[in-house]
Amino acid sequence: MANGKPDMSCARVKTYTAAKIGASERHNERKNTDYGNVNVDPERIPMNVHFKDPEGRSYMDILREKDAAGVATLRGLRQDAKLFDELVLDVNTMYFEEHGGYEYAKEFFAEAYRFACEKYGGDERIISAVMHADEINKAATEELGKAVYHYHLHVIALPVVEKEVLWSKRCKDPALRGTVKEVVNQISHSKKWESRTPMLDEHGQPILRSNGKPKFIPSYSVLQDEFHSHMVEHGFTGFQRGERGSTVEHLSSLQYQIEKDTERLALGEEKIALGEERLEEIEKATKKATERLQKVQIRYDKDRRVHRMYSELESLGKKGLTGKYSLEPKDYNDLVSMAKEGIASRGEIGRLQDTIFQNQRRISSLYRNVEMLERKLAEITARYEKLIELTRPYLEAVQRFPEKVKMFFEKLLPPREHPHEQETRITKKQNRDDRAR
Repeated sequence: MANGKPDMSCARVKTYTAAKIGASERHNERKNTDYGNVNVDPERIPMNVHFKDPEGRSYMDILREKDAAGVATLRGLRQDAKLFDELVLDVNTMYFEEHGGYEYAKEFFAEAYRFACEKYGGDERIISAVMHADEINKAATEELGKAVYHYHLHVIALPVVEKEVLWSKRCKDPALRGTVKEVVNQISHSKKWESRTPMLDEHGQPILRSNGKPKFIPSYSVLQDEFHSHMVEHGFTGFQRGERGSTVEHLSSLQYQIEKDTERLALGEEKIALGEERLEEIEKATKKATERLQKVQIRYDKDRRVHRMYSELESLGKKGLTGKYSLEPKDYNDLVSMAKEGIASRGEIGRLQDTIFQNQRRISSLYRNVEMLERKLAEITARYEKLIELTRPYLEAVQRFPEKVKMFFEKLLPPREHPHEQETRITKKQNRDDRAR
């Protein structure tokens, strides 16, 4: 029992499509390279216990193997069908801390894994089952003054139901039409978790809906009952069944995380705003520098053509044996014409040569500036994305537990009093004090 509250079990189910199972696989099998936003102690990853090990294969590869072997069929399923169930079995942290810690947790979840096998129809329908022993509970760690870890079990299973395939009306043998042709192991989460247990009133009679049909107990609520009963029957006692219909996780650690992240969030929001402003400035500067670079390049190309004509002029003519140069008539006329123009434009040529040199230097400088701005842009973008990632626990908490987060912040951050209201309150207090005298 933690803080006077009873220890409670929790069983919940999440579903995954083929496109989304990779995220669960990376988390469960510890394939991620960075756990900065999760309370994972990398040194304890080897202490995680596999009751069903994928042995390096991906969850999708194992599913394809199951499909080929007939254990589960993908026939007729949509592309976005829910192929995988993730069953998470759990009791709050202090239960294990008070009953033997890591060794007790291994025994507990070994039996919990057997429960999962029974629930899904056998070990062959389980893809992976791993007990995590590397996630630290910060709230319990602060309270006890030592490292306390939260033990829980992730089971990836195939929601398989037996489906009868009937002979169609087009069957040549009339006697076979409408009879069972084959029984296949069809993946179907909705049928696997279809509620079949009617709700009863105090007299044991079915509770009916307005349309006269019976109400059924939600299947996940039945799962809570079954998990608790199974564990108690096998000697694991000292905890209560989770709240009916609950998908509650143990909020103490999460609330602690929110409390610590609140300070970072305020600073983070300010940095994000500044980062966005700086990002916009750098993008504008980069765009402006690129435009200037293009203009300079055009001017440089024009000046370079003039420089090339000057070089060609110097190479005209062929040197004879006597050391004299001979020219073709056309070249001679061109040379005379160009020489006249050259005398008048020699100063202009020199200016253009200087311009070419200066433009080359400016181009090199602009390239360096663009590279520097791009590096700064990449740094700011990376910092911005990191800040977004740091605030993810807060955002997830708001999505999953909005009321609890609201209550937490109302308690942590009481509403500020308007200066006018504060002045009125002080004046009223002074009047009461004066009357009391």
